[in-house]
Amino acid sequence: MAEAAAQDLLLAAAFVSDAQYNRNIPFKTSPDAVRLYRLYNHWMMRTATYFFIFLNLSLALFEEPAVYPLPFLATSVLEVLCLLVFLGRLTHFAKVTLHNVFWKDTKNICIMVAILLSLTDLGIYGVFRLYGVRSVRWSRIVRPIFLINFAESRQIRRAFRSIRNTLPEITYVFLLFMFSLLMFSLMALKLFGERNLQTAEGLPYFRNYLEIVFDLYVLVTTANSPDVMMPAFDFSSWYALFFIAFVIVNTYIFMSLFLAVVYNNYKKHLKNEIRKLAYMKRRKMIEAFNLLKEQEGEQFVVREARWKQLVKLVAPDTSNSHRELLLRISDDEQKGFVDKKSFVQLADLLNIQVVTLKIRRHPLARWVPALYGSAPSRLLRGLVRHRAFVWTYDVIILINAVFIALDEESPYISYAEWVFLALYIIEILLKVYTYEPREFFGKTQFWNWFDTLIIFAALTATILNATLKSTMKYNSQQILDIVFILRVLRLIRIVDSIQRFQVIMNTLINIVPTMLTFGGLTLVVYCVFAIIGMELFHGKIQYFPANSNAPHALECGNPALKDSLFARGKYCKNNFNNFASSFVVLMELTVVNQWHVFANGFANVTAQPAKLYFIAFHIVMVIIIVNIFVSFILEAFFVEYSLEKSEVETAIEQKIQELGMGVQEDELQHEQLLDNMESMEHELEGEGGAKAQSKGLVFKIASKRYRTVDALLQRMFEAEIPLEDEGPSFEEILNLSPSSAVPRSPSSESAA
Repeated sequence: MAEAAAQDLLLAAAFVSDAQYNRNIPFKTSPDAVRLYRLYNHWMMRTATYFFIFLNLSLALFEEPAVYPLPFLATSVLEVLCLLVFLGRLTHFAKVTLHNVFWKDTKNICIMVAILLSLTDLGIYGVFRLYGVRSVRWSRIVRPIFLINFAESRQIRRAFRSIRNTLPEITYVFLLFMFSLLMFSLMALKLFGERNLQTAEGLPYFRNYLEIVFDLYVLVTTANSPDVMMPAFDFSSWYALFFIAFVIVNTYIFMSLFLAVVYNNYKKHLKNEIRKLAYMKRRKMIEAFNLLKEQEGEQFVVREARWKQLVKLVAPDTSNSHRELLLRISDDEQKGFVDKKSFVQLADLLNIQVVTLKIRRHPLARWVPALYGSAPSRLLRGLVRHRAFVWTYDVIILINAVFIALDEESPYISYAEWVFLALYIIEILLKVYTYEPREFFGKTQFWNWFDTLIIFAALTATILNATLKSTMKYNSQQILDIVFILRVLRLIRIVDSIQRFQVIMNTLINIVPTMLTFGGLTLVVYCVFAIIGMELFHGKIQYFPANSNAPHALECGNPALKDSLFARGKYCKNNFNNFASSFVVLMELTVVNQWHVFANGFANVTAQPAKLYFIAFHIVMVIIIVNIFVSFILEAFFVEYSLEKSEVETAIEQKIQELGMGVQEDELQHEQLLDNMESMEHELEGEGGAKAQSKGLVFKIASKRYRTVDALLQRMFEAEIPLEDEGPSFEEILNLSPSSAVPRSPSSESAA
């Protein structure tokens, strides 16, 4: 009986952990499989997987054409090691999931195929290399598959699903856009083809239909505006109307349509994804409740002892005081059990970071209480705590920023820097005197650490610079400038304190986690296009130093670039000769400016169809992925404007205040928080420490700003689900579509 209860507890912990982290892996429920599943989700296993994924991707830096060449044997051994780790990870996943689910999952098949292709290509390439025959490492293009298809990368897969779901609608707009482009190109051919016009480089102007299509496509991106228009405009001012009409129709209307279509489909499919996550979390929490429930009168409940065991198993790093706080919230009336409604909210409770703070007296208050508690000391600490003290130093930082921009050779500027440095040191000393040092330099006090490190770095650099300048006539003013400029970054705190800017700042903070997702998505696209680009253009363009006497050095080592914009612009270092250079070129293409110069340059050294490579990259990266990212930012702003605190957060705050052990995060800055704690401590001393705070603990909810937009959207949808609605089954959840009605299944009580 005890063994069965322990197994149920372990299984329930797996369900709660999945609900907490939004995992939707259908795993086996046998005791051994559950233990393997918990090991599979351990942070060390996930970290190791990501390490080998990025190691596998970074091998392109060391393989031919290499940035840092390594022997073929070394890169081969590393690649085989990565593939073995991936195979082991996949085998581990197969052990914990249902047999039929594993083989129906496309991502598992993709990983197995990618491993097989990589090993096959590696063997073939090695054999050819032994015989001195050059071959292509074509399997490198499948390496990003490992980043996409492992279970840990569900956010990147969701982004790719957004692209896939958006493609049908984009296709219709793109076809209409291409029709407009081809029609305008045909009109341009008829209008200008027979005028014998020439470009600024002396080339024929608008006489080849395909070149006209390419030039007008570039004009849509505004990269060649107004250059492409000038020959016709010089011939007749009336021809400007043609280009104005083209830009209005294709740049402003069609590009806006692309964004509208992408945003509409992104929002529709995002809601479906969030709906799946919300129902999956509800279903897993109910499964966990059903494993632990006991009869209590007319309802089923989870006993307090079992609840504590569960929380300790799911969140072993949670302190005892934190667990007691969560229990007081879940069992508000202290009945000794947790009902179903409160239990279902456990995953949300665990996701809300509650910080436990210890109340400490300042060391000087213990060592020299008479001096620290004297009237002048209290007055000084009061001044430092006052908002005017912060404003004063904000003004000093602004003045310092002005002095940094002035003539550094002036001796007055040099003396002024010493004055500013002294003021900054005084600021830090006053704050350390006023606030408890361990709290002031706590691990969450980023700005305090930043200020202190920059000030002492500036002090060290200034003293070192002055010493070396007087003894060796050495001047490293540039280093000092960097240190002083870092101080100006404190102005961000001024912006953040303005109420009207907080929504913008909150959105910027909230999108940081998702930036990693789009960073992974961009990495995949860059890797694929970089590998293709290296195979197509490697060695076609070379970089030579400015004083080089090599043949065709001015033409980037290729006479086909003579008198071209590419060579005249000295873009020779923008090439596909290695993985790192390829990434730089792709970044420049993403920015769009001058991308047609790159396309024409590489087309000149290969063939004109090479322009299709650059057009394809622009469509994938700029039109699709960047628009999806813009859609996400729009949704983030809407969510930030519309959502307030959740019911669970409010319940936690209320309980903390009821216990008399809380501080309001939204109303207190860090300095005020310490002040509040100090005043609470004085109250305790005056009352003999009879309250609950006698243990020296207070709680606060970590800033609500550090929440992902996905979590906010999921909370928005969960608020619409009534408690008695257990949601659809696991199979129905996975098959939900944006247009399908939300299926309802009876609750356990109504079924009984």
